This record gives sequence, C-alpha cells and structure tokens, in this order.
Amino acid sequence: MNDIVALTHCLAPYLSRTHLRQLRHIIFALLCIPGRVTMVGLSRWTERGGSYRTVQRWFQTPLDWGMLLWTVVRTPLLDPNGVYLLAGDEVVVSKAGKSTHGLGRFYSSLAQRPIPGRSFLALSLVDVAQRRSYPLRLAQRLPAQAVEPAAPAPKRPRGRPKGSKNHAKARPVLTPELTVLAALLRAVLNLIAPLPVKHLVLDGFFGTAPATWTVRDCGLHLISKLRHNAALYWCYTGPKPRRGPTPRYGDKLDYRHLPDEAHVQTVTEGDLVTDTYQMTVWHKDFPDPLNVVVLVKTNTRTHKRAHVVLFSTDLNLSAVQIVDYYSLRFQIEFNFRDAKQYWGLEDFMNVSEQAVTNAANLAFLMVNLSAVLLQPYRQHLPDFSVLDLKTHWRARRYLDETIKSLPDPPTPDFISSLWRRLSVLGGIRTRHPDRLAA
Repeated sequence: MNDIVALTHCLAPYLSRTHLRQLRHIIFALLCIPGRVTMVGLSRWTERGGSYRTVQRWFQTPLDWGMLLWTVVRTPLLDPNGVYLLAGDEVVVSKAGKSTHGLGRFYSSLAQRPIPGRSFLALSLVDVAQRRSYPLRLAQRLPAQAVEPAAPAPKRPRGRPKGSKNHAKARPVLTPELTVLAALLRAVLNLIAPLPVKHLVLDGFFGTAPATWTVRDCGLHLISKLRHNAALYWCYTGPKPRRGPTPRYGDKLDYRHLPDEAHVQTVTEGDLVTDTYQMTVWHKDFPDPLNVVVLVKTNTRTHKRAHVVLFSTDLNLSAVQIVDYYSLRFQIEFNFRDAKQYWGLEDFMNVSEQAVTNAANLAFLMVNLSAVLLQPYRQHLPDFSVLDLKTHWRARRYLDETIKSLPDPPTPDFISSLWRRLSVLGGIRTRHPDRLAA
C-alpha cells in the first residue's frame, strides 16, 4: 500500500483527503482482483477501510478526470524534448439491460455489427519515440435521437444564379461524433498547453471534410485515411484562361497509373512489394490542398494489387512521417484492450450517469498508473506484462494475510522465501525460484 500512496501523491491537490484515501483502496483492489471488476468485487479485495459502502460513495463522487489522467502522465512518463501526437477513437462496450445511462445500439468493430452497449470517445497522447499512448480524456457518446426528416429545399433552376459570386465553403454541419470530438479537443489542448502538439491522428471514419474542419478549427493538423476510390485532382498547371479565374483542379488522379516523380520508396517483404507515392492534390469537398500518400501493395506471385490512401492537412510532413504517425494511431487500441481486459471497462455494473463516468475513467486511469508501475520491472524484464504486475500485487495480498494469520511473527528469511514462491503463481514473464539457478 505504501507504493500506491507514493504513486498517487501527485493527485493530492485535486482530491480531498477522503476521496484520495478511497481511491487508494480501490486502486489496490484493482491491482489484486483476478476476476470481474465490480463494486462488490473491489470491496472484497480492499484492506480495512474499503467497505462496499465506501466504494459505492466514491463511485457517486464528481471528479475532474481530465486533470487526474494528465497528472499521472505528466511527470513520470513524458520527455520535455519528445515528439507527441494526439490520437482519438471510439470504443464500444457491450452492456445488457435497460436503465444504464447512455445505453443504446452502437457499431462495434469487433462484432462487425451494431450491439447494445455504451460508446465512449477517447483522446490519448502518443509518444513517438516510446511508441506508447496514454489516455487523457474520455467522453460518453449518447445514442442518436430520432428526428423528423426536414422538408426538401425547392429545386433551383439549372445554371449559376445571376449575380452570384465565389465564396469560401460554408461551415459544415457537425455530426454528434464531431461535436463531442471538438469539445474533447479544446479541453485537452487547454490541459496540455505547455506541451507542443501539432497533429491529431484519426481513423478512416473521420477522414471527411467536416472532421478536417473541426480539427483545423482547434488549431491542429489532421492525419487520417481516405476511401480507396476518393476523387482526387492534381493542381492545375496549365495556362491561365483568357476569361475567368485560373482553374483550381487539374486532371483526376488515376490510382492505376501514378507518376514516377511522385514515387518515394519501395519495400519488399517476401511476395509483397509496397510502393509509396506522395503528392499534393485537391479534393472537391476540402477547402485546402491535401498532402496525400498512396501505399500500393502488389503480390508478385498472384499479381493482385491494392492501395491505401492516407492524407494530412500538414503539407510539410514527409511520406515516411505520415505513414509512421498513422500507424501509431493503433496504440490507442492497446489502451482499450487493457482497460477492458484488466481494469473493468467491460465489467462494471453501474447504471447512473456519475457512476458510469467514474467507472469508465477509472479504467483508463489504471492504464496510466500501470504504465508507471511497469517501468521498474521492465528495466530487467522488457516483456513484463500487466498480468504479471497483477500477479505480484495479488501475491502481496496473500502474503500479508498469511503473515497476519500466523501465531508468531515469521523470520525475514521465511517471508522472503514465501514471497518468491507466491509472486510467480499465475505469472507469464516470471520464473519459479526452484528454476532460477538452472
């Protein structure tokens, strides 16, 4: 428990003494609990002072989760001279029942269909050098409400209206997802203001003009993916017409015949050859030119060909940077995996709005805290996992209860021997003490 007190000391300015003490009991129980993470399960693994009523009261307490998540990451995990990105994605958590706050039907990429559950939009900070991400903020997305279709606008006659002038593209109508994303971005940027972050990485669902407008309105550049058949146009390079303005769009981009001058590199892995092309082109839905990277993959054995279209609003990024930054987006999926598998994001049974918010954010807080706890172990065992970490803390709990039940205090040698045996039970990257000399 002393380790948890030291680990959470940085949270003292943002929590009352009572709430901080309750949080320490819950963190200790999360590190020890082997099964589903529920309030009853947590109360069974806490030490004295962590009753079920205490856990219940804590889950009903409003907390500044954005500040708590950032405080855990800020000091022990960040390099002041490092390069960082923001990554965002949606995580859908399955849930049965009828009364849970925010319950609805959301599309799950794992199930490949809409499922009943809760949806959360998360933003994480990605360390480019360490290739890890740390959750910063979470917002629950409520199910869409049915709206009556608007009456169709009257159809105007053919041709351009007389007297009309060219004007900038109008502000797009934001979807519920983009509205939540905009609020999250502004909150996170205000929180991490001293940290220079310039790019936000999102998956292909957000590779649209409204999403790009939202990100640029927050002062960031977007890195995302376009559809494989997106209509892209070269910049016009012909002579200026005698009448009218100079055209913006040139010939349409042909993905089957990309120019050699746009070729960047070729990578061969077995039968798969990947050619990378980079170009600055236009999309008619976007107000500004895009920095587009096309990855063409060819199977030399079957001669099948496929391509992926990545883009960024930052025209100064190289093709290697765009591909590397977009691949780092997947680090947020590991945050979702750990939060579901180890810290109760998939298990909690809370139904009220505040309890659901606390349970979801607690799971992501544990993702950051476990990253701090894993650092000393991974200096000697690089593959030391979260499961091994929970095994060690569960062994501490068993050892403490065993010592308390003995009639006489055991010797330090006996405690050390017992600890070495308990700490490897159920672990993956640990070795049994009888085999250490082998």
